[in-house]
Amino acid sequence: MLEVDVHHRAGGFALDVGVSAGDGVTALFGRSGAGKSTLVGMIAGLVKPATGRIVLNDRILFDSKNDIDLPARQRRVGVVFQEARLFPHLSVRRNLLYGQWAGGRRNAPDLDAVCGLLGLDTMLDRSPDTLSGGEAQRVAIGRALLSAPDILLLDEPLSQLDGARRADILPWLDRLAHEAGTPIIYVSHAFDEITRLADNLIVISDGGVLASGPVEDVVSRIDLGPATGRHEAGSILHGEVRRHDEAYGLTVLSLNGADLTVPAIAAPAGAPMRLRIRARDVVLALEKPTKISVRNIIPVTIAEIAFEEGAFAEVLTRTGEQNLRARITRQSAEELGLKPGTQAYALIKSVAIVRRTPASR
Repeated sequence: MLEVDVHHRAGGFALDVGVSAGDGVTALFGRSGAGKSTLVGMIAGLVKPATGRIVLNDRILFDSKNDIDLPARQRRVGVVFQEARLFPHLSVRRNLLYGQWAGGRRNAPDLDAVCGLLGLDTMLDRSPDTLSGGEAQRVAIGRALLSAPDILLLDEPLSQLDGARRADILPWLDRLAHEAGTPIIYVSHAFDEITRLADNLIVISDGGVLASGPVEDVVSRIDLGPATGRHEAGSILHGEVRRHDEAYGLTVLSLNGADLTVPAIAAPAGAPMRLRIRARDVVLALEKPTKISVRNIIPVTIAEIAFEEGAFAEVLTRTGEQNLRARITRQSAEELGLKPGTQAYALIKSVAIVRRTPASR
């Protein structure tokens, strides 16, 4: 368990943050300049807070009242930055083994296991200057893991990669999140990365914490639009594979007893799934439509409506015990007479499959 309560001022910027993080992936999300990287630097021992306290697994890393400030090398924290920062004169293998040596811990992970986890087996004898950006970041993550950290800090590890490279490395990060067994703090201002990888989410804005909690709960909050960005606003829902329609290349998921049809997924029947549905991809209707191309029509109950300045309204609905957001015009909301308790139907135009969620999580 990581517990952080720190206060700091640098120039005109003030950081005043109290957060905690446990097992799994905890994401720090916020716009550039919100204070995410500064907070990571404080946890790692690279930035000294003015006052406060940082505790990791009951070990005090920093305590201003008691004049405790462990140096970075003693904190058992693995850090991966935006740039891979590999040693250019060492091979991939030697870069990885350096992490194991620098950690100096008897319970360091096995090199072969880490290479298998991150797909590094075929590049051990290569020089860093022959690696793509995504490959170099995987090596940097492997080096950090081999130091046997008590927590792994990933500070916007994909921000320097183009769309294709990001797509290449995300599955490896997904696997890392599931299988490494090391708690991860994942920093990003890319909402698609957060919703794919995170179990818990902390939203930071202007040096303070706006919201924290399970990622499903935080992303469904319609009051966080200015901090999270409205274009990518949406919901995360959980379902499972019910059957496959091979003739049409589709998979049918079960979501609170309703069927949800999506492009084919390579997963067996009964496999749990985590879905990301953008609010802009949801249409609301008071009556169940017929003779329509949209395949996904789900009964919902209106839970909350936020009328914004301008053309749009944010609508939070409930399907079973899960939240589903819709972004519609204010005119539509008023003409339909939407209010909390209204029964409606959600028409989902497209569904983004975020990742398969193992039953153990």
